[in-house]
Amino acid sequence: MDFIIPYKVTVLVLGLSGFLFWVQLALADVVSIKAKHTPGFSIEQNHSSFLFRSHRALINSNESAAILILFALFAIFSAANPTWLNGCSLMYLAGRIGHMLCYYLDLKLLRSIAFATSFVSLLGMFVTGLWGWL
Repeated sequence: MDFIIPYKVTVLVLGLSGFLFWVQLALADVVSIKAKHTPGFSIEQNHSSFLFRSHRALINSNESAAILILFALFAIFSAANPTWLNGCSLMYLAGRIGHMLCYYLDLKLLRSIAFATSFVSLLGMFVTGLWGWL
């Protein structure tokens, strides 16, 4: 598995992203329990509610998790430039952390910027992988 060594940062980002999503899940569950929210029932869509924001942060992370994994695998198996892939992966992680914190703190503009950062970095991972084919 020597081929993976140049991509160790990307592999680390995959693991750290998994941990970040786990933290979001744990926090959303704790907040739900404290709010005495009945499982299986909808949460009121209200940005002033931390219960809503904690669940939306988790849902948004879940929406991009599969894309992160697919693009990372695609780029690694395409022998993409490791510097670019690792950089885009780190940018994704920074964007996801920023998005989570801004969602929790209800900082709407910064949350959108953090989301855009992670969104663009995913595209960068794809392009980096595609470049490996050219």
